[in-house]
Amino acid sequence: MTDQEIIELLTESGALMDGHFRLSSGLHSAQYLQCAVALQHPTLAEKLGRELAERWRATAPRQISAVVSPALGGVIIGHEVGRALGTRASFSERVDGEMTLRRGFVLGPGLSVLVVEDVVTTGRSTLETVEAIRFCGAEPVGVACIANRSGKDNIDGLPLVSLIALDSPTFEADDCPQCEAREPIQKPGSRPVPA
Repeated sequence: MTDQEIIELLTESGALMDGHFRLSSGLHSAQYLQCAVALQHPTLAEKLGRELAERWRATAPRQISAVVSPALGGVIIGHEVGRALGTRASFSERVDGEMTLRRGFVLGPGLSVLVVEDVVTTGRSTLETVEAIRFCGAEPVGVACIANRSGKDNIDGLPLVSLIALDSPTFEADDCPQCEAREPIQKPGSRPVPA
């Protein structure tokens, strides 16, 4: 699939939207990608997961022992990438503000782990998941996501592979031209905005 085909799929599903948005990072943007809207359709989720797995294989053909995704946004796409790679898929979640693996998910030495996200903007959740994997003794080997908003090609030295790069500018609230124009703002994501 081409990047344009992926953008069309995300737009047609209603996942890629234009407007005035407050992202989970607290930054403001004129474009928002709510991957859950696309991933609610199992056929589309499988297709995106398979494509992301193929792009990972083309970048780093190393065997993956497990996929770990930050909850909640990365869970479905992580599951589909795990299926396409023929490996297990689990997720990390915040407990008392700290990203951790629980629910019986066990990682250890000798395991190579791919972190799979829906959208990477600042990379905060991704980095916290990388740290949780390392804490368990496993080796994070890369990051794969549906959309990269960060402009980075790596997270903490790990290669970052994406289906699309969104280059829609982001702004701090004080510098946001849409705020200055008093355009109504939406906060569609699941994570509360930092104070």
